[in-house]
Amino acid sequence: MYETSTMKEKIRLFIIILIPILITQLSLNLMTFFDTVMSGRAGAEDLAGVAIGSSLWVPISTGINGIVLAITPIIAHIIGSKMNDEVPKIVQQGIYLAIILSILIIAAGGFALDPVLSLMDLDENVRTIAKYYLISISAGIIPLFIFNTIRCFMDGLGQTRASMIIILISLPLNIFFNYIFIFGKLGLPAFGGIGAGIATAITYWLVSIISLIVMIRVHPFSKFNVFTKVFKPDFKLWINQLKIGMPIGAAIFFETSIFSAVTLLMSVYSTYTIAAHQAALNFAGLLYMIPLSVGMALTITIGFEVGAKHYKDARTYGYIGMSSGIFIAIFAALILYVFNEPVAALYNSEPEVIELTRKFIYFAIFYQLADAFGAPIQGALRGYKDVNMTLIIAFISYWIIGLPTGWILANYTSLEPFGYWVGIIIGLSFGAAALLWRLIHIQKKYS
Repeated sequence: MYETSTMKEKIRLFIIILIPILITQLSLNLMTFFDTVMSGRAGAEDLAGVAIGSSLWVPISTGINGIVLAITPIIAHIIGSKMNDEVPKIVQQGIYLAIILSILIIAAGGFALDPVLSLMDLDENVRTIAKYYLISISAGIIPLFIFNTIRCFMDGLGQTRASMIIILISLPLNIFFNYIFIFGKLGLPAFGGIGAGIATAITYWLVSIISLIVMIRVHPFSKFNVFTKVFKPDFKLWINQLKIGMPIGAAIFFETSIFSAVTLLMSVYSTYTIAAHQAALNFAGLLYMIPLSVGMALTITIGFEVGAKHYKDARTYGYIGMSSGIFIAIFAALILYVFNEPVAALYNSEPEVIELTRKFIYFAIFYQLADAFGAPIQGALRGYKDVNMTLIIAFISYWIIGLPTGWILANYTSLEPFGYWVGIIIGLSFGAAALLWRLIHIQKKYS
């Protein structure tokens, strides 16, 4: 990250930071994408089982990752303020906190997994696949959040290409492990959807090890000497990270958990409906990585400028990001509309599943339009360290407006399962408008 003076320089720097983040996010999401697609090729029950498992895992993982994500604006502010000596302690404390949070998740999962799954009206095979998919993934939770902490440190420096390279190395390995464990190759039994969880856990370990090596040995990360001196746990720094990270994590949790709640509510419908819903949601989630990446780039650029007290420059980056969001929304809508049928056929060969998936994808066009506008604004607000109001907006948008509206439409109109998607669209639209209002308010405050 460095200072810029002209609009041309800002756009160039923004693109330099954005593209590696985008490739990284797409690659990370492609792991889930290939889990889903390859599991679907093993059978509709495997696809449904992975869908249920993912619906429980994704909100938790993204919520905790939101807490870890606080490292990015913290590091960006430190670098902008030229206080580089503080970096090693911040990173080490972030890793300690990531390990503790991981252990808490594993322990909570051990107590809650069976009771939660038993509440759902699922076929026995689907329930078994979902359970052991999650148990398999749990073996990789600790290294996953260690990697995410290191990645946030790298991104906070503006060195986003490093995490991109690490993920690009790991993605083909994840596909290879999926092939082995899902379909039973190299003398191993075919685990089906459960094999996707095993493959993902192994990949998390590899990613974590590679990122540690890069941080210790590769310039410019090595110059910070993160592990030259080992610091004791510092609860004050943990609290500082949690003050920023908890609202970020909770806001992300409210957003992702609404999709999980919808998936769980859909357990009353057929296995084909669950599978089709998950397939459409999976591809829409892949496209969502584009505006999410714009938001992450805005967190870095705005965080740096605010740390340096260049508030006019921070506002300019906000305009760049919002303009990008509008362009992305149009682009993603065209992709979903033009490639509707080929995308549906990727996930399953069953005609009924394909047809249902096509219908869900049409609703996804409208849902991502609002999301593509709101996600960059969330990233901009994180750059200002303004996270509490975002949490409130997320809760109201998704859980007070979106989910209840969807439930009413699904149960009292002819829309049935598609009613949940209409509810999500309404909630996301309200959230995007409220976030824009908040960003304008914060920009005026700093000007």
